[in-house]
Amino acid sequence: MIEKFVEDFAKLIVSDPESIKTESIENSDLYEITIYAHQDDLGRLIGKDGKMIGAIKTFISGCKAKNGKNYKINVKAVKKS
Repeated sequence: MIEKFVEDFAKLIVSDPESIKTESIENSDLYEITIYAHQDDLGRLIGKDGKMIGAIKTFISGCKAKNGKNYKINVKAVKKS
């Protein structure tokens, strides 16, 4: 559910929404979500001084109160083919 939210939200921010992919890895106490985006969209996704990705992380951290898991968000670039 959270991975889907992050993917949908990232698609709203970037200029090439088709390039957005997410991958999640769940460990015992950590849920790690990686967002793959085109290199040109990394700036939009991260935001000035990291404020956009910080806002996403803050929102996601509220989910910890509900299910007790920690969340980690990573952003990685992919080359457009």
